[in-house]
Amino acid sequence: MKSAVETLNPTRVRLSIEVPFEELKDSLDAAYKKINQQVTVKGFRKGKIPARVIDQRFGRGAVLEEAVNDALPKFYTEAVNEGELNVLGQPEVDITELKDGELLAFTAEVDVRPEIEIPDYSGIEVTVDALEVTDEEVEKAVEQLRERFASTNPVERAAADGDVVTIDLQAKVDGEVLEDGVADGVSYTIGSGELLDGIDEAVTGLEAGGEATFTSQLKGGSAEGKDAEVTVKVTAVAARELPELDDDFAQMASEFDTLEELKADSRKRLETTKQYDQATQAQERVLEELLKLAEVPIPEKLLADEVQTRKHNLEHHQLGQMGLDLEKYLEIQGKTLEEFENETSEQAIKGIKTQFILDELVNKEKLNVNQEELTEHLMRRAASSGMSPDQFAQAVVEGGQVPMLVGEVARGKALAVVVEAAKVVDTNGEVVDLEDDEETAEAAEATETAEAATEDKADDKAEEKNEA
Repeated sequence: MKSAVETLNPTRVRLSIEVPFEELKDSLDAAYKKINQQVTVKGFRKGKIPARVIDQRFGRGAVLEEAVNDALPKFYTEAVNEGELNVLGQPEVDITELKDGELLAFTAEVDVRPEIEIPDYSGIEVTVDALEVTDEEVEKAVEQLRERFASTNPVERAAADGDVVTIDLQAKVDGEVLEDGVADGVSYTIGSGELLDGIDEAVTGLEAGGEATFTSQLKGGSAEGKDAEVTVKVTAVAARELPELDDDFAQMASEFDTLEELKADSRKRLETTKQYDQATQAQERVLEELLKLAEVPIPEKLLADEVQTRKHNLEHHQLGQMGLDLEKYLEIQGKTLEEFENETSEQAIKGIKTQFILDELVNKEKLNVNQEELTEHLMRRAASSGMSPDQFAQAVVEGGQVPMLVGEVARGKALAVVVEAAKVVDTNGEVVDLEDDEETAEAAEATETAEAATEDKADDKAEEKNEA
């Protein structure tokens, strides 16, 4: 076999391949064998039909077509390896010559990963938010914790802002009650904004047994977007009571003995979260500067495929789960279809450039991924997907996605190399000494876990109090 590579542009090549006919012998034998299993000829047992009979009955052309289809992938792969090409996607193949007994010649055009020169990134400088936790933020965090431990007690008075009311709802459009427009026993906190526009004004001032009617645009259901006449009846009113902010509250809501210790822990958690956010911000801004420095040609077909994939995922997965179509989504976002497509294309270009540059850095810096790093990454991905680590790992293996995860970890390490070389300052002009990203991430995850445990504890306490 002979092959030659012609560069059409920085991201696409044409392979010209010539194969002597004798190298097609295995594929020809396989073609005759396959046809033998598919046809019957009187006087011959199935699978025992001579090649000359197959040629006479079904034509030599059918055999050659089968043999060529079998051989092309193998010879294409050999040519790619011989040319040391890093191909992207499937090739466009054109058979230019097929002489029975003499020669097979074909061309294959395919996108290739462009050669990238990594720029000098040592001069990158970015600014991130300063790591500051104010007293107001601490007070807000403690107040939010206090809200979680609030209890409700029935009252015999008119409903007021902040009260929890139990209500029955009925929605009519054009005088007809909607099938999905009736709901009884709904619990609603006045002022939360979690239900229909206008409901706060309607129920405020009503006692148990009171009724009101108002007009509101429906946010979902069969008549989404239409104006409805909504009748609301208050069946119960309960006042929310917040615990006193004292040492007793600290002991009830946490493992601490005093309110001051609880506040100190809240401050520490906020610092950990902001430190993680600061590190993430530094990575994003350093990457943006790196992308500005590097020249990265983008393969047209790869870009088109990436844009199509992003649009498909949005329309058929994300929006589908929210009960929206693309038209409604664009209306909510206040964007035209052209603006949406331009943004999607820009995001796809950024994603492709990022992967190309970081992959090149992985090769240049000879970065490897060990089992521990891959396992830690898998655990984080599993947590974000809502699956258990075992379920996620099984899905990754069955889907052949292990190389993809390895690539993600390697690119993360490559970006860390660039961040380490960059100068990062905060908005106060102070140089930021970023801690190890993994340690910071683990601390942030520990904080989230502790907060989740506190929320569960708050729910249990509130339930116990209400039952009492």
